[in-house]
Order: sequence, then structure tokens, then C-alpha cells
Amino acid sequence: MLTRISKFQRVGVFVDVQNMFYSAKYLWGAKLNFGKLMESAVRGRQLIRAICYVIENPEIDQAAFLEMLKANGYEVKSKPLRIRSDGSAKGDWDMGLAIDAITIADKIDVAVLVSGDGDFADLVYHLRSRGVLVEVISFLGSTNEDLINAVDFYFPIENDMLIPLRPGGALRPRSYQSEPAATPPGA
Repeated sequence: MLTRISKFQRVGVFVDVQNMFYSAKYLWGAKLNFGKLMESAVRGRQLIRAICYVIENPEIDQAAFLEMLKANGYEVKSKPLRIRSDGSAKGDWDMGLAIDAITIADKIDVAVLVSGDGDFADLVYHLRSRGVLVEVISFLGSTNEDLINAVDFYFPIENDMLIPLRPGGALRPRSYQSEPAATPPGA
């Protein structure tokens, strides 16, 4: 197993878009630059697959956002936002992301998880037990400590990977607020 960054490492990138969207918006008042994210995740290594997991909201046109992801080299997997009988919304890709990461584990040396969700700690331990190095890229202010402790390498997202929501707006971290019901990027 390779333990340092090498151009010979094969990399899989798995992006929890909802987690990143809300963290960027509520922590920084910004959007994530997915082009810079890809560069940071791959870092000159051999990209095998990069997958973004998106929740579709029929009330929001995400076509331009999805095209931007594809133009930056991401495969996009999407599924609709589910509205429960009580009116609350549910939308996550945790299980789908985990299944994909496990499925391609034999074809990669490094799994780069772009999420702060502590539910992925068990996935990290499983991938590591199979000889896969696991890196996490996320916002420190919204990343579960168990996830940080589980990975081989943790890389916090800094303001150089962000785009202000308002043109000319300053990028300053805010204190973290809880996420509202799932609403896809583009809101």
C-alpha cells in the first residue's frame, strides 16, 4: 500500500454534493468551486472515477449546475427529493456513495471522500481494511470528528476553493448552523 502521494496512485473521488452545498452556504456564504475541488482531490494522480451525488428538487432548475459538474470531469448520479407524508423532505445518497466506493475499491489506491458526514466513518474503516487509503476533503466547521479520526489524511476546504455568493463579497467563515431540509444546489 502506498502511504504518500504518488503520481502512480489510482484515485476515486466521491462527492456528497448536499453536504458540501450547505456547508459552503452556511459556513462561508459561498459556493464550492468544483473545478478546484477536482484538482485538490486528484493532485496529479491517476483519476479512475469522480462521482457527484445530487438530489433533484423539481422546483429548481439544476441543468446548468449539472452541466458544470460534467464539464469539470464528474460523473453525476441524481435522484429525486422525497417528500414525506408529514411534509418534511428526505434526500441523501449515503448508501449509494458507500456502495460505489466499496464496488470500485479493488480498482483504486486512494478514495477521496468529499463530505463531513460522520456516517461515513464505518465506510472509511472498511475501505482501509481493504488496503485503500482514504482522504477526506471537507469544511472543518461541519465535519464530524469521528470521520476526521477515521481517515488517513484530512484536508480542510479553505477559501481558495470557494466562490462568494455575491459578486465581490468577502469570504469569512461563519459559525455553523444546522442544515435545513434538503434543497439541491442552485437554490
